Amino acid sequence: MTQILVTGSNGQLGNEMRELAKKSPFQFTFTDVAELDITNIQAIDELFQQNKFDYVINCAAYTNVNKAEEEEDIALKINAKAPENLAKISAKYQCKFIHVSTDYVFDGTKCQPYEESQPVCPQSAYGRTKLEGEKLAMAANPETIILRTAWLYSTYGNNFVKTMIKLGTERDELSVVFDQIGSPTYAGDLAKAIYYIIEKVESNEKQFVAGIYHFSNEGVCSWYDFTKEIHALAGIQCSVKPIETKDFPSPAKRPFYSVLNKKKIKETYGIDVPYWKDSLAYCIQKLQAK
Repeated sequence: MTQILVTGSNGQLGNEMRELAKKSPFQFTFTDVAELDITNIQAIDELFQQNKFDYVINCAAYTNVNKAEEEEDIALKINAKAPENLAKISAKYQCKFIHVSTDYVFDGTKCQPYEESQPVCPQSAYGRTKLEGEKLAMAANPETIILRTAWLYSTYGNNFVKTMIKLGTERDELSVVFDQIGSPTYAGDLAKAIYYIIEKVESNEKQFVAGIYHFSNEGVCSWYDFTKEIHALAGIQCSVKPIETKDFPSPAKRPFYSVLNKKKIKETYGIDVPYWKDSLAYCIQKLQAK
């Protein structure tokens, strides 16, 4: 039976993987920091000595973009050293490694969707540490897939969708930036894409093609547009005002344009990517049903 280790399983993506595991023929082992310290290579090795894994999916990350500016050493440990540890040990035991990265590896100055091969130039500590994680993981294990994603949200954890619903019900007016453009990504869709890759490889329909891939939902919008759609779908009456990034200063510099080109993952694995508004509607329905 195919054995899959999921690290960082209490986060948005990890919880979505748990949902898929309920109906899966594969055997999943879910860990978070309480069960496995991925910054400790010995602890990872000991787990592998006791279990035979075919895949490792690393969903763990330091994701507080602003705080990373003052805690870059901690972010580096979680976003770079930990993936390297997982990649090294998975390589030692002939295990494939799937690692999730971010649009923040780009500087956001383009106006066309970013392809995997285009030059990276992170503008924040978070982006730098995630890029270092990509490099170290791929150097440590040739059987590594890096999945860059963007603007992740789900029914789990803290995220933009849940924050905007909360603020929209508490306030009469909100100000949201309109000059940062990207593609909101439902973590459930990313989890399905990861699962689909493993499923295709295990059924011998596709080969495990190592490398960097981009995955986000289809379509583009600003944070302002995103908020308006969240409120419309959630039935929230709140006045949302568009503002510029310069009117909303933050410690970390964010990409103005971070739309990802998904052509490579579609062609390599035949993955169908849902439209962001459709996935958002589904997520909000799930939130309201809770």
